[in-house]
Amino acid sequence: MTLPNVVTVQNMRESDAATIAESVTSAELMYRAALGIFQSAEFAGKVAIVCGGGNNGGDGYALACILLDHGITPTVFRVTDKFSKDGLFYYHTAMSKGAEEGHISVPAPFTGYDIVVDCLLGTGFQGEVSGSMQRAIEEINACAAFVISADINSGVNGDTGEAAVAVNSDLTVSIGAYKVGMFLGDAPYFIDKLRNVDIGIEILRKEYYLIDYDRLPMFEGYNAVVMSAEEFTERFDYGDGSFDLPDRAARLSNETGKIIVVKTAHSAVIADMQYLYFCADYIV
Repeated sequence: MTLPNVVTVQNMRESDAATIAESVTSAELMYRAALGIFQSAEFAGKVAIVCGGGNNGGDGYALACILLDHGITPTVFRVTDKFSKDGLFYYHTAMSKGAEEGHISVPAPFTGYDIVVDCLLGTGFQGEVSGSMQRAIEEINACAAFVISADINSGVNGDTGEAAVAVNSDLTVSIGAYKVGMFLGDAPYFIDKLRNVDIGIEILRKEYYLIDYDRLPMFEGYNAVVMSAEEFTERFDYGDGSFDLPDRAARLSNETGKIIVVKTAHSAVIADMQYLYFCADYIV
């Protein structure tokens, strides 16, 4: 059985670049990502797509094109005037096909929408959101629509899962491979359901793997050290800026010869001296 990959942001970025250099155009990968999002949910009613200025926003514009081809006219909300190269192409295409454009600055901009798609920030985001981006996230979280996040919940760090302000999604559609940060830090509390779609990116380095959540008890028995994420961080974050929970769990497993299980309420990191696994109860 082949286990799904869980990768760092850098590995995903390099794998994406290698695929583009060798076999598939970036525009085609963007379309495949949008198609994966479209096929992961039942789109109906009024749809809003909220876009940032990078490739995550480009996925949103490509999704708008696909929705229009299927008889659904979405409303695109731009939080910035910036576009990636492929994003600009799909934005113009969506507008030419008849997409509507909304204004994020109006009060309660997503009132009356059935689905809101979060395409604001990608997996490479670090730090804290502010300004118009923060307001857009807060407006998404305040609305009553079904919320879908493209690749990762905007505001969540793709490697650590840390987030001060982030989109609360009903469904997050990971693109290419699951990212480490989807199982760590604050991420499990922002994601209700998570799935991954394969768009043809060959992962360069096999780093970590995903197992079914119901297999977690197998690792928690004899010769296992089980800690909460809070306990583990308190014990092994030495405050020097080098703390990496998965790496530290793997090293501790090798040092002690024990299985190390680090748990949140909804996910876990498992190091068994040979491999490192992730699991979560929100995978669908």
